[in-house]
Amino acid sequence: MSLENRNLRKERIGVVTSNKMQKSIVVSEVKKVKHPMYGKFVLKTKKYVAHDEKNDCNIGDRVKIMETRPISRSKCWRLVEIIERAK
Repeated sequence: MSLENRNLRKERIGVVTSNKMQKSIVVSEVKKVKHPMYGKFVLKTKKYVAHDEKNDCNIGDRVKIMETRPISRSKCWRLVEIIERAK
């Protein structure tokens, strides 16, 4: 795999909503999407299951995750960094 292909991986920023699994976290990404007909902004939530190798994320942390090869049936994202710890 060349270096150019590695740079095309998707990155998402979200909030950890669950860390009850071993070496796994659930990250929720909330987007504001404009409704096509009515023009009102609607909150859309997307959940990602990400790999957390060191088990150091807590619920409420803002994290950056990156797309990776499939690690399990539901995990194809991995933790890049913890942006902000939960207060």
